[in-house]
Amino acid sequence: MSTLAQTHALRQLVDSDATWRLLRSDNAPVIAAVLSEHLGGESRRLPADELYELIDHDLDALRAHGFDLPQRAQGYCAEWRKQGFLTRRPAEEARGETYELSPAALSAIRVLEQLAAPRQTVTESRLASIGAQLGQLAVETDPDATRRLEQLHAQRDRIDAQIERIHAGDLDTLDPDRALERVRDILAQAEEIPSEFARVRAGFESLNRDLRARIVESDDTQRAVLDEVFRGVDLIGSSDEGRSFAGFSALVLDPAVGEAFDDHIGKVLSRDFTRELSAAQRRYLRRFVTTLKDHSGEIHDVITSFARGLRRYVQSQDYQRDRVLRGLLRDSLGAGVAASACIKPYQPTRLRLDLSAVALSSVGAITLHDPAELDASAPITEHLGGVADLEALRRLARETEIDFAELIDNVNDALTTVDRCTVAEVLQRYPASQGVASVVGLLTLAANQGSTVAGTETVRWVGADDLWRAAEVPIFCFTGRVL
Repeated sequence: MSTLAQTHALRQLVDSDATWRLLRSDNAPVIAAVLSEHLGGESRRLPADELYELIDHDLDALRAHGFDLPQRAQGYCAEWRKQGFLTRRPAEEARGETYELSPAALSAIRVLEQLAAPRQTVTESRLASIGAQLGQLAVETDPDATRRLEQLHAQRDRIDAQIERIHAGDLDTLDPDRALERVRDILAQAEEIPSEFARVRAGFESLNRDLRARIVESDDTQRAVLDEVFRGVDLIGSSDEGRSFAGFSALVLDPAVGEAFDDHIGKVLSRDFTRELSAAQRRYLRRFVTTLKDHSGEIHDVITSFARGLRRYVQSQDYQRDRVLRGLLRDSLGAGVAASACIKPYQPTRLRLDLSAVALSSVGAITLHDPAELDASAPITEHLGGVADLEALRRLARETEIDFAELIDNVNDALTTVDRCTVAEVLQRYPASQGVASVVGLLTLAANQGSTVAGTETVRWVGADDLWRAAEVPIFCFTGRVL
């Protein structure tokens, strides 16, 4: 890569990478210190409310020492999430949300920690570790059986010679300074592993989005992803990232490996030279295997969730709807590009779009809840149940419903003396016992079972206030018995 191409690539990285963004931020020391304190240790994920409370306490202390921090914790967390320093997820065990450091923030904090406390990278332990791994790789990848046997025999001879020296009483232990150097080197490598889980999860999230995008954007001639999902192929688990993590997880979850780790860590921490380590470092080593298992199980759940969601997305045909929406959006964008040549961007369109968002209003319009308004100090009146009064129930029914049975009897009784009668004539003979309700009931019966006559008539009744009422209604005649 030429100098010009590399410069352009790095310039684009500076503009887009969240790690660079945090390092060159005006409040980089505050951001790194606060986030590292609450999300960079053993607790790498916290509920939003708990994190707000912790950060607010830190902000108060920082303001007391002259730092200009005008916002509250919730505002800063929202800003840091937009800049890519925090990752917000829905809580799994309760309602609400959680925050955790993004991979970019972890990288930036690691860079600042190394600048503040540089570690010695050229050490004997690191060189010995690299040499041992290279030797093991050379043995295990050698296709020549003769050379491989020679290497294994030489290794066995060295082990036999060491055993003989120990039997002879020549037992030499590692110098405490060199042992402390090695354990610190091991601790430095161990501290980097849990931070990689955030990158692993981000990688699987990116892979899941990429697979869904390929499903939506592929046409009938490019059905590779669809066909594999329909055949039941786990594209998430069978990817390079999935296979790599499966090998790592299998090693972490191996009971023999876990017991050996715990046993070795316990023996190392019992040595005198480990007293130079801090309490946090010793605790981290003791919980190292447990931390790896917890994070590994979490990533397994993520992989399973993504795989099931992808299969459900395909089998439910939801991708067809997204394809249609994608086509409509492309057509709209194409029409907009074509129209941009002759229509100005600020030209009124006379199109009204009602949004579903909550309307914004003044804070003063919000009414606060006052618990004192719900005063329950008044004595409670106890009403004892009794036997229902049948007549009272009948009166209640007449007050709420029209008594059609009474009206039908009145109409049929009136028709026994005349061949036909109107609603007003029925009311003259049988006054409205339910007031206007009786009038409405008679009109309903006449409209359904009577006949209509041209003209209007006056009907009268007594209202609930004992005053007479009158109304002009169309003439309806009853000519036969009503049911």
